[in-house]
Amino acid sequence: MNHLICGFISETSLRENLKNIYLAIMVGTNYLNSKLYIKLSSIHLLFYLCLFIAAVSCPIKAQKNCTSTNKAFQAGESLNFKIYYNWGVIWMDAGEVSFSATITELNARKVYHFVGAGGSYPKYDWFYKVNDKYESYFDTLTLKPLRFIRDVHEGGTSAKDDYIFNFQKNKIYTMEKRNNKPAKLDSINITSCTNDIGTAIYYTRCLDFSKSKKNDTIPITFVLDGKVYYSYIRYLGKEIINSELLGNVRCIKFSPKLVEGTIFKGGEGMVVWVTDDENKIPIYVETPIIVGVIKVKLSGYYGLRNKIDCIISK
Repeated sequence: MNHLICGFISETSLRENLKNIYLAIMVGTNYLNSKLYIKLSSIHLLFYLCLFIAAVSCPIKAQKNCTSTNKAFQAGESLNFKIYYNWGVIWMDAGEVSFSATITELNARKVYHFVGAGGSYPKYDWFYKVNDKYESYFDTLTLKPLRFIRDVHEGGTSAKDDYIFNFQKNKIYTMEKRNNKPAKLDSINITSCTNDIGTAIYYTRCLDFSKSKKNDTIPITFVLDGKVYYSYIRYLGKEIINSELLGNVRCIKFSPKLVEGTIFKGGEGMVVWVTDDENKIPIYVETPIIVGVIKVKLSGYYGLRNKIDCIISK
């Protein structure tokens, strides 16, 4: 029986909802060959989480202006997050995610290298193990993506992607492999403002909200699973929230538009709070899913470009 019985959760229901936590970790899922595969797994945030963006699809025009100035991050930065699942009175720690940015070389040029990695806690591996890694290589000046790599292992499934960006031809050359099937080679037409998931996160952190008014929308374009998404985030103003790590923090609040799927509810239910300073670090992310709520909290950081100057009290 997959329901609540006299205030207790059946084993089947608990197991299924724990699985949903990990399916939601990277934000967004879809069905492929009658099995669940992660569209964005880890929010993990911001983003993927968390990762901020999620699998989004909106009837809006392609993004035309995507210039930004990086005052938010630097090589050597690392951010750590903990992911929780809340269903009524049930609270469960689901997993952890880390994001790091370094400088490396790609085709004899210095570039940023972003790595997002996350997974389930070992105590849950017996029924649904998650081990995901996302990498982005992008230009240090324009922040445009050059290469994107995804290597995810979740439950009994795996997905590997390798995207090469060519903005001179406005194309991405893709390699996608699912489980033990042969790799699929293809190309995608893109615009000059197309991001991968990793660069979308850092692009969002570099946005200037100083002239934004409540409910303003900011377009963002990204590619995922061989498809280009024209999305936006909605600016919701500023708010002071309490962080277990930092105390009371003045934050910028915004919401990405989500498409309803197997895990996430449609609309603008996901809310993201980032520090109201030059860093724009994600402090807290909350999003409802089909059953329950996913919550992501900043648990550690180092190597920030700027001092956090929006802490009200600790």
